[in-house]
Amino acid sequence: MGKLTGKYAVVTGAGKGIGRAIAERFLEDDVAGVALFDMDEPLVSATAKEMDPTGNRVIAVKCDVSNQENVNAAFAQVNEKFGRVDILVNNAGITRDAMFHKMTIEQAMMVMNVHFYGTFYCCQAVIGGMRERNYGKIVNISSVNALGNVGQANYTSAKCAIEGFTRTLAMESARKNITVNAIAPGMVDTDILKTIPADIMEQKIKATPAQRLADPSEIASVASFLASDDSSWVTGNCIMACGGQKMRG
Repeated sequence: MGKLTGKYAVVTGAGKGIGRAIAERFLEDDVAGVALFDMDEPLVSATAKEMDPTGNRVIAVKCDVSNQENVNAAFAQVNEKFGRVDILVNNAGITRDAMFHKMTIEQAMMVMNVHFYGTFYCCQAVIGGMRERNYGKIVNISSVNALGNVGQANYTSAKCAIEGFTRTLAMESARKNITVNAIAPGMVDTDILKTIPADIMEQKIKATPAQRLADPSEIASVASFLASDDSSWVTGNCIMACGGQKMRG
């Protein structure tokens, strides 16, 4: 038996990258079912089919997490298929980078709406059921850049908001056997890094003590721990998974 046997999960932004790796790890850990949320319907449908051709354990759901009505409709589909959500991973995200003096309100709001409000809406959709059942695991994806990064005033602000939200929801939910934690990845080998010029990427890797990029599976392993009962006494934390790139005192 795997450590997630009998549990049902939702992973947002699961069409590729870290989200996909987390869903794949959950399957390895014998999750009963996992719903993949993503804005890119062809991508997430293809991903779900690759992971589970039968469609019994993996379903694809098109979802814009920045739209609360869309989120509620997506979770209605999950509840119809699986009956409940035991594990929620809020991974969906976008970047709209610009120096602050050139950043538009639209760029700021788009990032905040997907990262923070997307996390907020998805948590709101599951927290009632988790409280009724006295069980739940919520994992929010933050970033080492919550500590600050040039050209990302919008992104860092959204990630800081997620971390504060994580701590507060953890405090409110602990008595109901619900843990709420965050992961702050450093540089992970995903498509989002392909826009960074090679010379700058080389500098960033050299500045990381581990001297390499992370594989998405290395973030998935942390998510697996936080989604399992192995982490029953861990809540309100943000785990830095960054190869030493940033460290909190």
